[in-house]
Amino acid sequence: MLVSLPHQKRLDDFLHRLRQAGKQELGYPTAFDLDYSVLAEFLTVNLNNCGDPFMPMTYQVNSHEFEREAVAFFAELTRAPKEQWWGYVTNGSTEGNLYGLYLARELHPTGIVYFSQDSHYSVSKNLHFLNMRHIMIRSQENGEIDYDDLRETIRIRRDAPPIVFANIGTTMKEARDDVGRIRSILDELAIEQRYIHSDAALCGGYAAYLDPRPAWDFGDGADSISISGHKFFATPIPCGIVLAKRAHVERIGHSVAYIGSMDTTITGSRNGLTPLMLWYAISALGHAGMKRRLAQSLAIAAYAEEQFKRAGIAAWRNPAALTVIFPQPAGAVCNKWQLATANGISHVVCMPHVTRQQVDELLQDILASAVEVS
Repeated sequence: MLVSLPHQKRLDDFLHRLRQAGKQELGYPTAFDLDYSVLAEFLTVNLNNCGDPFMPMTYQVNSHEFEREAVAFFAELTRAPKEQWWGYVTNGSTEGNLYGLYLARELHPTGIVYFSQDSHYSVSKNLHFLNMRHIMIRSQENGEIDYDDLRETIRIRRDAPPIVFANIGTTMKEARDDVGRIRSILDELAIEQRYIHSDAALCGGYAAYLDPRPAWDFGDGADSISISGHKFFATPIPCGIVLAKRAHVERIGHSVAYIGSMDTTITGSRNGLTPLMLWYAISALGHAGMKRRLAQSLAIAAYAEEQFKRAGIAAWRNPAALTVIFPQPAGAVCNKWQLATANGISHVVCMPHVTRQQVDELLQDILASAVEVS
């Protein structure tokens, strides 16, 4: 299938613009360093992963076998209970978070969701979709949830099962809520009916490789976990992984004759290409490759923080974070480098593709704009 020369030129120009924009994208947690072009031939196949990836289905043009392997890798990474977990590849972490909250609602219909000020903006949207009662908890200065406020708020409403939405890498500050500490609070209050969802969209791809390892996964008390694939794993199509305890999932599944499978996911038809991409990245990199990319990213983040401070800019980051926060620079600088900005602060997310040269050029632009203003 071919398009006319003017249309082809438009496509070529668009691709060029995208590649140029990618060279100056520092504000969002999307990596660009992995090449998935080896999978291009699969664009000629209508891959559709409808239904439960662990169940047979009548439509056989799917990548369920690769999806199962990819999800199993993340189950190991998150210390999911052996043979007692379930998961699938989502359209992104918003869907994964929706799934976790949906399971929590079905398990605890009268529950109250507790989430912090720094939670992703989609959380409120998901809670509206699900019509769940909720209370926002204060955040600490570094973006982490205020555990004292959480404890007291749950204590005075202990007649309703608490559903705690934990952030493992907040949007602006990459703060990580301590799932183990949240579990301890619920233990102290002698609350048996509970649910903890771990929103690990940002950090879930590498949290298991950090030393010391943060408290964020099933081993620490999570009931479900959402992770992004297009962030640390650089998939060119947005996607994610959601994992949950099998017992919770079994409460919502039902058989669908049309597809000859179980309906246990949020959507019907699902992308069959993204599981293949995740499987490819996992197979090509392995644990050693993941650790290498993480070490590279942490080194660049440390470099950026140090260079900004040397230049007199009040930059900082949370422990072992890839996100460097600093005062909001001039609008032209934010636009050029596509810096995410909120409440007077901006940040750089040092994903594996970010280089020292890019950091240096950004710093030069910030200093030059400051001189122009003065």
